[in-house]
Amino acid sequence: MGTATIAVNLTVIASLLMVSTAAAYTNHTVGGNAGWFFNATTNTTAANYSSWAATQTFSLGDFLLFKTNSNQTVIETYNKTTYQSCAYDDSDSDDTFQYGGGDQHFGEALTIEVPLLLEGSTYYFSSAGDGVQCQRGMAFEINVAHGAGLPESLNRAPPPPYNEPPGPDSAQSPDTLTGSKPSGNGAFRIGGGLCALLPLLMLLF
Repeated sequence: MGTATIAVNLTVIASLLMVSTAAAYTNHTVGGNAGWFFNATTNTTAANYSSWAATQTFSLGDFLLFKTNSNQTVIETYNKTTYQSCAYDDSDSDDTFQYGGGDQHFGEALTIEVPLLLEGSTYYFSSAGDGVQCQRGMAFEINVAHGAGLPESLNRAPPPPYNEPPGPDSAQSPDTLTGSKPSGNGAFRIGGGLCALLPLLMLLF
C-alpha cells in the first residue's frame, strides 16, 4: 500500500474519531438563550428551568453551562431535602456544592461550567436572596444516565495537597488526604466509539 494511501486512511480515521468523541459528550446551556437569571423587580426567572431540563438528555461527562452573573449562585446537590428547602447553609458538605457567589462585584457577567460526575438524580438551584430565587422557580432536577461514562480527565482523583515536610526532630501521625470534587474544563476523552469503528478501519486497510 502506497504512502499516500496510508496517509489518506489515517486522515479518515482521525476524522471519524473526532466526530465520535465530540458526539459522546454534550454541553447544555441552562435555560437556553435566556440563561440563568432572576429579575428582582418582578420576582420572576428568565426561563422555566424545569421545563427546559425536561427537554434535555443528560449523561456522565456532560457539562451544564450556566450563563449568568454574580447576582445568582449555582448550588448542586444530590440531597432532595436540601433542594426542597432552597437552603445551602444547612446542607451536608459531602453532597452539596456551591459554584459562584461571594463576588463583591454585583451584576458581573460570568459563565459557570458544572460537570456531571454521578449517575442518578441531581438538583440545582440558586440560593441568592435568602432562597427567594429558588422558591420563585430558579431550580430544576435532572437525571444523569451512564452514557459513554466519565472521560479520563474527569475520572482521575485530584492530586493531594502539598504539605511541608516535617523537620528531623518532629514526630507526626500520617496525614489523612480527603479528595475534593474536581472541576471540569470541558476536556473530551480520545477513543470514544473506537470499537464501533473497527469494521470500517479493516476495510480501509
